Amino acid sequence: MSFHVDAWDPSYGASLDASAPGPADGLDVEVELPAEQWRPLDAPAGLKPPATVLMVDGVRRIDARIWTAGIGGTPPSPGLACSYAAGVVRCATGTATVAAATVERSIFTSAADQSDVDAGTTVRYKTVRIEGAQDADLMAAMQTALMQLEQRTTTDVLATLSGGDELVVVDGPLRGPGAPPRVIGYAKTQQKQYLPDHLLPVVGALSPGQRTPVFRIGGRWSRYTWYLRQPGGIPIPWSGVVRLECSAELAPAQAIELAELSCVTLPRYASSAVKDPRAPQQLVPIGGLEQRLRRMLGDTKLLQRALAAASART
Repeated sequence: MSFHVDAWDPSYGASLDASAPGPADGLDVEVELPAEQWRPLDAPAGLKPPATVLMVDGVRRIDARIWTAGIGGTPPSPGLACSYAAGVVRCATGTATVAAATVERSIFTSAADQSDVDAGTTVRYKTVRIEGAQDADLMAAMQTALMQLEQRTTTDVLATLSGGDELVVVDGPLRGPGAPPRVIGYAKTQQKQYLPDHLLPVVGALSPGQRTPVFRIGGRWSRYTWYLRQPGGIPIPWSGVVRLECSAELAPAQAIELAELSCVTLPRYASSAVKDPRAPQQLVPIGGLEQRLRRMLGDTKLLQRALAAASART
């Protein structure tokens, strides 16, 4: 018997748990190559990475769980007081700078009479009401709010671009259909199996910097996708493998161009296990952006005290 220890920090979950099948609707493995010709692919010789790479990410946190007292003897309603932030880091000419960062705070609750809460002179929690919501619904609403903030932040930054030699990398899968042409989603963990069994060995055979052919998957919306192996993983199948995706509204040739660009771009930003517990899948600029955003969320204990003080005033 032999076994391997996953270098991925277990506190972040599993780097690979592809036991659940992905959406079968819309699967097309022959976008780039016929299935019988599938093999690991290298980037074209001489292809250069884009001059500017923009990376988008967000963080979220529950600051406090609250209960809104019912009126007329009705049971109190649960709520979550949350802080979340999204930002963009610009990588160009060997430097990485934060191009945008926004923090928002909300109380997600089913209470009809919950009002916005001022927790200090500069901190305000906006109330978001979800009728009949249970705890799982409140958690989902918090994640949706973060996704929407990430989308708005990305849109604002895209509006400032010249439309030239740029690539936008969104940490995680794309949030919906219709992503712009130079935007790709970056999935660090593999939670679903999208490929048929006979093509999975191609993923395991990838060398660092190589990718699979582009294929198309369905689900709530279609997108083009491919697997890429980042350098620095341990020598076992699927170690250091990430999944990239782009809008299915692009022409197949455009999706293939993005896949080729990912091969010469993303390995340059792969993290080291010495510095990041999610190496090598975690991108170094994304790790730095996450740290910056978490600092912007503020001190949890201070916010809890401010919320408690606001509760006492009401």
